[in-house]
Amino acid sequence: MDNKDKFIVSVKVGPKGQITIPKEARDMFDIKEGDSLMVLGDKTRGIAILKADDLYDMMNGETK
Repeated sequence: MDNKDKFIVSVKVGPKGQITIPKEARDMFDIKEGDSLMVLGDKTRGIAILKADDLYDMMNGETK
């Protein structure tokens, strides 16, 4: 695995509770304007963001 498969970046929460998904993440996960995302949260494990289509595929047992 090379360094193009991972990254770490800091983002700030804006006054309306919004964050900007960094370009590197949008490119890596093919996130485009208009895509639906799912925000999953667990108080001890944190927050995860997935493309809605990918989550639905996983729930239906489909793999990419």
